[in-house]
Amino acid sequence: MNQSIPFPKKAKPQVQHQQPGIESVMDPAPIYEHPDYQKEARLQDKVAIITGGDSGIGRAVAVAFAKEGADLAIVYYNETEDAKKTKEQIEKLNRQCLLIQGDLANASFAQDIVNQTLTTFGKINILVNNAAVQYPQADITQIKDEELHRTFDVNYFGTFYLTREVIPHLTAGDSIINTTSVTAYEGHEMLLDYSSTKGALTAFTRSLAMNLAPQGIRVNAVAPGPIWTPLIPASFDAKKVAEHGTSVPMKRMGHPVELAGAYVLLASVEGSYMSGTTIHINGGTITNS
Repeated sequence: MNQSIPFPKKAKPQVQHQQPGIESVMDPAPIYEHPDYQKEARLQDKVAIITGGDSGIGRAVAVAFAKEGADLAIVYYNETEDAKKTKEQIEKLNRQCLLIQGDLANASFAQDIVNQTLTTFGKINILVNNAAVQYPQADITQIKDEELHRTFDVNYFGTFYLTREVIPHLTAGDSIINTTSVTAYEGHEMLLDYSSTKGALTAFTRSLAMNLAPQGIRVNAVAPGPIWTPLIPASFDAKKVAEHGTSVPMKRMGHPVELAGAYVLLASVEGSYMSGTTIHINGGTITNS
């Protein structure tokens, strides 16, 4: 990539009142595509399922995968307009896109995702478990049971359900990629339940990688830091949104496009000797990985 993107460093104060958030109303708009991306057909004719693929990191990964030749099944909760835009971007790249709406917290939805993907594309090669919710609370006594359960149901159990359904359809060379978080390694004073789910996903990634190694299926993770996604204005007050990313060494928030290449690496033959590992993309924060 030869062209440098002038990434907006700060977000304007803003709040959304819906999880996991809407990308189309964010200011500034998250950057999800690099204008100078070099296509190399790394994923030619592969089929990928991406949860939370309607916006944020999921959209950036979907667009990068499409540029590399993959067809996409995009799983989303209720952000229909965002999902339609992602589908439009993928189809502009002459790849197919299937939109699948539903709630990952329901175990039966996982089978529906697999069935629809197989009916449309006939195979599955890549699974990106990316969808998540979070409900910040400054005091553990204020964390409601329903929010605690919802966080685990979407972030961890939803990942487990879908992975369990997908694995029988994967073969040697295929890949599973989980989106964890810097909070799994550093913790977060307001995200006790969210960071716990990401810690669980980190352990799940390492254990499943060992379990599937004999089959030649690789399992890895990406741990984002303060990335500008809809989850941020949907979770925090306007002041915290405006400060998002300013505390990391690079002194700015990251944008979804800055993670997409890591997912391409982990999904492609270029990452063929990588399994059970986590790539940290967090603006220079040093973690104990």
